[in-house]
Amino acid sequence: MAELSFYAGVLGNVISLLVFLSPVDTFWTIVKRRSTEEYECLPYICTLLGSSLWTYYGIVTPGEYLVSTINGFGVLAESIYVLIFLFFVPRPRLLKTSVLVLVLNVIFPVIAIVGTRIAFGDAKARSSSIGFVCATLNIIMYGSPLSAIKTVVTTRSVKYMPFWLSFFLFLNGAIWGVYALLMHDIFLLVPNGMGFFLGTMQLLIYAFYRNAKPIVEDEEEVLAPSQPLLG
Repeated sequence: MAELSFYAGVLGNVISLLVFLSPVDTFWTIVKRRSTEEYECLPYICTLLGSSLWTYYGIVTPGEYLVSTINGFGVLAESIYVLIFLFFVPRPRLLKTSVLVLVLNVIFPVIAIVGTRIAFGDAKARSSSIGFVCATLNIIMYGSPLSAIKTVVTTRSVKYMPFWLSFFLFLNGAIWGVYALLMHDIFLLVPNGMGFFLGTMQLLIYAFYRNAKPIVEDEEEVLAPSQPLLG
């Protein structure tokens, strides 16, 4: 069983790696145009927050080193995305974005980690408290594509739901859900089970509307759904 959970975790790492790398084209466009234009940084700020806390969870929880390895990479990747965004964001939005980065990527993680270490002397209790925070953030982020689903149904156009992102999020939820079952980790199971369910919904809706005639042809393109926190 331990060997099976290891292989499931390795496969989960590979899929999560693809999810973390999925915004590369977006940020390459930002660098070429030297402007973030109308892109929003909040999804990447939130993903960086979740990756940071999942990395800590993997470190302090026995046997969860595969969670810490991929989320450690996520911290690196999302930090690069956020720094690029700060460098090219228009000046009127720089202050607001900088404050969000400070609050969500510096202050909140420090409070969460230091607070749990002070509040709980037992290592298992600290791990559970951080796991609860991570699971809550994952549930919120896995629910973010619901707005894209509503847009697809309303416009009958799948251009608002990138197929490969939806596909990899579906695989991510499925593999990490299996890993969580094998490891008996409820903090991984609940959010990734929800991710698998929502990913399945997205793929079914994509298949249904893929060849549908759009209701609105010239509507301003919206942003892709935010990345979920991985783990």
